Amino acid sequence: MVPQSGTSAYRDLLVAHAAAWSRHDIDAIMEMMTPDCIFESSGGPDPWGRRYEGQAAVREAIAEIFEMLPDIRFANARHTVCGDRGISEYTMIATRPDGSRIEARGCDLFEFRDGKIHRKDSYRKRRLAR
Repeated sequence: MVPQSGTSAYRDLLVAHAAAWSRHDIDAIMEMMTPDCIFESSGGPDPWGRRYEGQAAVREAIAEIFEMLPDIRFANARHTVCGDRGISEYTMIATRPDGSRIEARGCDLFEFRDGKIHRKDSYRKRRLAR
C-alpha cells in the first residue's frame, strides 16, 4: 500500500505500518518505506540509538528485532500527522530471550516523502533497575 501524499493518507500509512510490525510482515513494512529510508532504533551506542540507512540495512535491523523479540507487538496505538511528519504512540509488549517481559510506552517520529515513510526515529521508555 503506497498512499498519495496528504494527512489522512499518511495517517492510514501509519496505521498499516503499525499493523505490519505487529504481524511481523517485513515485506509490507519495507514496501511502505523509501529506497533510501532511515531507521533510528531506540537503543544503541549513539545519542540517537543506532542508525540504519537504506532498504537492506533497515530490513536487516527489523529482522534482528523480530528474531530477538519473536512475540513483539504494539498495542494502544495513536497516530498523528502534520504535513510531511507523523507520530505514532503505542505500548510495546514483548518477551526477551531470558523469558522476562517487556511492556513499555513508546513513540516513533516519522518523516514522509513521495507517499512513503522516509525516516522512522524510535523512542521507548526504559524502566530503571531497582
